[in-house]
Amino acid sequence: MGLLPKNLPVKSGRIALHGEDLVGVSEERLRELRCTRMGMIFQEPMTALNPVMRCGDQIDEVLREHTDLSQAERKAKIIAMIEQVHLPDPARMFDSFPHQLSGGQRQRIMIAMALILEPSLLIADEPTTALDVTTQAQILKLIKELQAERGTGVLFITHDFGVVAEIADRVAVLKHGELVEMGPTQQILTAPRHPYTKMLIASVPSHDPPARKQVAGDDRVVLRAEGLFKTYGKAGLFGRGRLVAAVKDVAFDIRRGETLGIVGESGSGKSTVARCVARLIDPSAGKILLADTDIATMPAGRLRELRRKIQIIFQDPYRSLNPRRTVGQSIVEGPMNYGTSAAEALARARKLMELVRLDPDSLDRYPHQFSGGQRQRICIARALAMEPEVLIADEAVSALDVSVQAQVLELLEEIRHSLHLAVLFITHDLRVAAQICDKVAVMSKGLIVEYGSATQVFGAPRHEYTRALFEAAPGRHFRFGGTEAASVAQG
Repeated sequence: MGLLPKNLPVKSGRIALHGEDLVGVSEERLRELRCTRMGMIFQEPMTALNPVMRCGDQIDEVLREHTDLSQAERKAKIIAMIEQVHLPDPARMFDSFPHQLSGGQRQRIMIAMALILEPSLLIADEPTTALDVTTQAQILKLIKELQAERGTGVLFITHDFGVVAEIADRVAVLKHGELVEMGPTQQILTAPRHPYTKMLIASVPSHDPPARKQVAGDDRVVLRAEGLFKTYGKAGLFGRGRLVAAVKDVAFDIRRGETLGIVGESGSGKSTVARCVARLIDPSAGKILLADTDIATMPAGRLRELRRKIQIIFQDPYRSLNPRRTVGQSIVEGPMNYGTSAAEALARARKLMELVRLDPDSLDRYPHQFSGGQRQRICIARALAMEPEVLIADEAVSALDVSVQAQVLELLEEIRHSLHLAVLFITHDLRVAAQICDKVAVMSKGLIVEYGSATQVFGAPRHEYTRALFEAAPGRHFRFGGTEAASVAQG
């Protein structure tokens, strides 16, 4: 696509698009080829789309740049393309701003923009990573449909092997910039040859919950929610205001040393529950009992002491850490705010860095000097520095590749065991939920539609929504790896 910085040119080799070598070609020629011969879908549509331009205008920009069509012809073509990517009410979508659409809808707008001029090559760079399984399944189906209709070649970049199994004809495995293995999907995923490929495939979590060790000792309930509601909006004049119930009558409990997973589609209310529990937002009704103390209606002034008992790890570690502060400053800040001396807080930070398997001597480094997986470990250490009783992980591993994801999940499991923490684990990744959760709550449209042990929910789901959710998971019926991959996993 010619998107590398100008001071980092391709050193050698050839990139042939319809026989034309793109290496060293002028910027003007690259602009002609973008969208006409090659289009690209990025991972995060909210950052790829202009937030102050309507979606229709953003697609129109491509047509204005590359065609001589009239305004009416361009609009008709855009409306037809929006229909083709299965977006509801195309006229409304044309006039909407990106923030007015869901994540899946924004991704469809990106696909429409990339395909509006029918390029022969579509590059999809992690386009489904942040999407829930049903939206992910819809996007993958859409790409396959458009590919079949238009004969488009697709270069699909992903770390999700379920997606690979679902969409790929051939697979290329990269390690540190080197192509280590390439071949048909079936061969790569079931009988990998290279040790790195075997390691990656062995890291793919299974949909089948393992036999989990129970934490010995205290069986008391640490956190309980009863009749939890969260409503947005307010009644207008004569009661005509718009009210949206994001969470409706939610109830669950978590015991010491136990992990409860909340799974569901985007917009199901699972993250809203987490934010209510952490009192980052105020519940509209119901109880949140931390031990025997109801924190749902507790005034902000009284919450300060209890905040240290509930800590949260967010999805994006880079946005969670202050880029201008060293990681050591970020970890010691919380304890010092609660009266811990600088020396004691620093000593605790060094121990926690060892606990999350990072070098304690790297506390004076900045977030950008660590990898994504290392930054997430730092966020875990920062949360543990407060010595919490409840740890909330809100999509904490969804942006990580499978090998790093496996390491962070193993780390969370070790910490749960050693510190007897109650963990509330929010995720849209069903494989991850199956591996790490003792109990699972399935949410749909603000309601918990199924609740039970992970073994029961994954082994014999009762609710039709749960069954549909599981069926939509990419690669659900694919058995990864052969005996060699299995032995790597056991090792």
